[in-house]
Amino acid sequence: MTTDYTVYVVVGLIILFLLGSIFGLKVSPREKALGQLRERARKMSLHPRLIPAPEWTGIPKASETRASMVAYYSILVPEGKFPLLRMKVKDQTLEVVQGDPKLNGQAIDLKGIYAIDMQANCVGAYWDESADYTGEQLEALKGYLQQLAAQAS
Repeated sequence: MTTDYTVYVVVGLIILFLLGSIFGLKVSPREKALGQLRERARKMSLHPRLIPAPEWTGIPKASETRASMVAYYSILVPEGKFPLLRMKVKDQTLEVVQGDPKLNGQAIDLKGIYAIDMQANCVGAYWDESADYTGEQLEALKGYLQQLAAQAS
C-alpha cells in the first residue's frame, strides 16, 4: 500500500514540476509588447537596440559597477556626414553636451527621450520604451530624427 502511495506522490511531483517549467516559459505581457514595438520600429527603418547607457546621458546606473541598459533607436542617413553632437533632454528641451550649440534649447515633444546623439551618418535617441509600449510615437520619433538630420546638414 505504501509503495503505491509513494509512486503516485512521485509521479504527481514530476507532473507538477513539468507544468511549472512550462508555465514559467510564458513570455510576460511587458516583454511581448516590447518585442512588438521593436519589430514595428524595424519595419519603419528605425534601428532599435539595447546598449549600456553612456555616462554623458545622465541615466542612472543599475548599480555602482553595472551600467543600465537603455533602448537606442536610430536612423541611418546614407548621405550624412555629421560631426559628433550629443544632447541631453532636460525639461523637454535639448541641452547640448558636446558639439555645435545651435540646437541648444530646442523643444522636444516626445515622451521618454533621455538623450540624442549624431555622428557620421547616424542620428539616434536614447529612449525609455515604457513611455510608449504601443508605439504611438514611433512615426513622430522617426520624423524628429530626420528633422534633426536635416537641420544638422
